[in-house]
Amino acid sequence: MTKRLSILACVLALLFAGVAYAQYPILDRIADKVIQRYQSSSCEQLWQAKGQPHSPEEQKAVGMLKSDPQMRTYFLNKVAAPIANKMFECGLIP
Repeated sequence: MTKRLSILACVLALLFAGVAYAQYPILDRIADKVIQRYQSSSCEQLWQAKGQPHSPEEQKAVGMLKSDPQMRTYFLNKVAAPIANKMFECGLIP
């Protein structure tokens, strides 16, 4: 009985993860691009980019995230840890 519940829980978790991943495929690509940009940038590049204006594409993406709280939560959950780690390494956050 316990074994069946464990298997069922694993199957449900995998299904949920698959649905969550497929929920915003374009947003996943954008998030991956943002993460890649932070991971491949030097600390100096990040410091220089800090005060620069956003591109039209970035402004559009930010507008989408501002208008859809569920989408914003999904995006931030995906990018928060990699970005925060890089910012910490570069001294951009204490």
